[in-house]
Amino acid sequence: MDEKKLYELWLENATDDKDLIAELESIKNNESEIYDRFYTALKFGTAGLRGIIGAGTNRMNVYVVRQATQGLANYVLNKYGKGAVAISHDSRIKADLFMIESARVLAANGIKVYITSELQPTPVLSYLVRYFKCQAGIMVTASHNPAAYNGYKAYGEDGCQMTDNAAAAVYDEIQKLDIFNDVKLADFDEALASGMIEYVDDSVYDSYLEKVMEQQVNPGICEGADLKVVYTPLNGTGNKLVRKVLDKIGVKDVIVVKEQEMPDGNFTTCPYPNPEIKEALAKGLELCEKEQPDLLLATDPDADRVGIAVKDYDGSYRLITGNEDGVMLTNYILSCKKAAGTLPEDPVVVKTIVTTKLINKLCEKYGCELKNVLTGFKYIGEVILNLEKKNEENRYLFGFEESYGYLSGTYVRDKDAVVASMLVAEMAAYYKKQGKSLAEVIDGLYEEFGYYLNKTYAFQFDGATGMQKMMDMMTSVRENVPAEIDGYKVVKVSDYQLKKETDILTGETTDLTLPTSNVIALNLEGDNAVIFRPSGTEPKIKLYITAVGTTKENAAEVCEGLLGSAKEILGL
Repeated sequence: MDEKKLYELWLENATDDKDLIAELESIKNNESEIYDRFYTALKFGTAGLRGIIGAGTNRMNVYVVRQATQGLANYVLNKYGKGAVAISHDSRIKADLFMIESARVLAANGIKVYITSELQPTPVLSYLVRYFKCQAGIMVTASHNPAAYNGYKAYGEDGCQMTDNAAAAVYDEIQKLDIFNDVKLADFDEALASGMIEYVDDSVYDSYLEKVMEQQVNPGICEGADLKVVYTPLNGTGNKLVRKVLDKIGVKDVIVVKEQEMPDGNFTTCPYPNPEIKEALAKGLELCEKEQPDLLLATDPDADRVGIAVKDYDGSYRLITGNEDGVMLTNYILSCKKAAGTLPEDPVVVKTIVTTKLINKLCEKYGCELKNVLTGFKYIGEVILNLEKKNEENRYLFGFEESYGYLSGTYVRDKDAVVASMLVAEMAAYYKKQGKSLAEVIDGLYEEFGYYLNKTYAFQFDGATGMQKMMDMMTSVRENVPAEIDGYKVVKVSDYQLKKETDILTGETTDLTLPTSNVIALNLEGDNAVIFRPSGTEPKIKLYITAVGTTKENAAEVCEGLLGSAKEILGL
C-alpha cells in the first residue's frame, strides 16, 4: 500500500488518540510529511522499537505499540502456551499511555501483566521479569534520545533484552498483523478487576533495593566520610531510588539539581539527556561550582547509565569517561575483595569489545578472568546466564561498557545506574578517607599501567545510499587490511562477521565464538587499537580508538595520528 492510501486509512481509523487525529489533519495536503510518516514501518529488533512520537507507521504511537505487543503476545503464547509479562516506563511523553495500552493487549490475549504504578528505572523492569518469573518484559523508554522520541524495549525471561533470534521471531509475528484489525484489546479496568493486570506492590521495589545493597564492597564506609554529592536524574526515573540508596549507605549530604529533579519528558534544560556529553551535565556542573561537592552523579532518563564528574586538583570539575569510571570501579572491587580475602575462586569480569583494554591489565594483576563480548549489555547478561547454568554465578564480579553502563551482581540482567551510583559514592568515600580524590585514583592507575586514551568517533551517512556506503566501507576494510596504521604495525585482526581472528605475527587463525556482527578490530603494537563498527540504530560508522601513551598529551598525539589514518582507510 502506498503512503497516500496508508494515510487515508489512518485518517479513518486512528481515532483513539486526539493528538494523532490533529496531526493527521494538519498534514492533509503535505506530501513530504505524509511520506515521512508512512514510507516505512518502525522495525522491531533487539533494541525493540524506537522512533519519533507521532502519527504513522514510521512513528511511535498507540497503534504501533499495540501491534508490536500483539506480536509479542503471539510469540509468548507460541513458545510457552501461556505466560506473564512485566511492563514499566520512564518519563518520556506518552510513556505511561504506551504501558497501559501494551497491558490491555496482553490481557486480552490471556497473558498475566504486572505493571508499575509510576515510572521506574530500566533495571527495575529487568528485576521484575525475574522476580515474577515472567516470560517477557517491556520497558517504554527511548533511553537518552531527544524529547521527540519514545521507544519500547523488549526483554526475555532471563531479564535480558531480547536476543537476535527472539526479536526476529517477534518481528515475524508483527508483520502478519493488520495494525487496526488484528490486535486484541481488553478493557483496562475490567482486566485490573479480574487480576489479569496487577500493579506491582511497593514491597517488590524494597526487595530490589535490598539486592542493590548486597553489592556494597565496604559496608559502612560512607559513615563519617563527610562525602558531599550533587545529583541530577536528568528529569528521569533515578530520583527516588538513587537518593534512597545513597541515604541507606550513609551519604546524607546530597544536593539535587532542582531544574532536573522531577520527571519531565520535554527535557527543557538538557535537550539531549545523555550523561556521556558535557552539555547534559551543564546544570549539574553549575551547581558543583556553587556547592563544591566531592562528586557529581548524573543518571540518564531510564536510569540504566550514570555519568560522573569529580573535583580536580585545581578545584574545577573533571568529567570522568565511562571507560575511566569502569576502570576505577573494577580496580576498587578487585583490590578491596582481594585485601579482604573475599574474591571468589576464578573471578570473572566482563566488558564489551569496544571498551578499554586497560581492564586487561587489572585482570592480569588480580588473577581475574576477563570475558569480552559484543556491544550490547544483553551479551554481558548472557555471560551471567551461562555461569548461572553451571551454578557459578558467584564468580561474576562486574560488567561494563564504555557507554556508561555498569552492573555489579546478578539480580538484574541489564546495566543499572542505581547500583553504579551507590558503588561510585562508596568508592569516593573509601578513597576520601585515605586523603585521595577520584581524580588522583584514575591518574594513579594511568601511572601504573600507562595512559590509555579511548575515543569514539561517529561519521554519519544519511539518505537512501547511506547504508550501502557504510557497508561498502566495511567491505573495503575487510578485504584490504592495512599492514600498519600511522606507523603502528597491525598485530592481530578480529573480524566478527567472518568470526575469525588472525595473529599477523604468526599467521595463526582462530575461530571467534561470539555472535556474528559486522565489526572489525585491528589490534596494533603498543596495545593501541582501531575498531570499525556500523551503528545498529543510526546511519553511522563508529571508530573506537585506543591510544596508549606515557602521558595524557602523548596519548592524545597518538590518538590524533590513528584517527587520521583510520579516516583515510575509510576514504573520508
